[in-house]
Amino acid sequence: MVQYAGQALIRPAVSSDVAAITAIASASFAHYVSRIGQPPAPMIADYAALVNACSAYVFEDEAILGYLVLEPLQDAMLLDIVAVFPDAQGRGVGKALMVSAEKQTRAAGLSTIRLYTNALMHENVGLYAKIGYAETGRKTENGFDRIYMEKRL
Repeated sequence: MVQYAGQALIRPAVSSDVAAITAIASASFAHYVSRIGQPPAPMIADYAALVNACSAYVFEDEAILGYLVLEPLQDAMLLDIVAVFPDAQGRGVGKALMVSAEKQTRAAGLSTIRLYTNALMHENVGLYAKIGYAETGRKTENGFDRIYMEKRL
């Protein structure tokens, strides 16, 4: 558990968080549907399974405002999804989630975080580059054109 200012904390998600996580995914990624031509992968993810696998974490401050999904790989941590409820964006929730991902990566004995984003989510590519991620490749996967990135810690 990572404590932040006030009552906010990042904690492992539990089954009662699935509805909130799903609502955040829908609200956060809905504006990409028309751009991509289909719901982005985070909108169709099986959050109950991700929570049961202990892969999901929530940022909670009186309500759940954001979440992330991490998957340890053999040589890196995969940051599978990160999302913040639109009304909470710009308040440091995303930054706190990214810092937590780095801390969890180090705690797992890993020194690299990998992620991917849809190639049509241009703003995400710029955001990730700004915080130290470098592009490592592009490919089409599951019907999505993806840009792969990584950050060495």
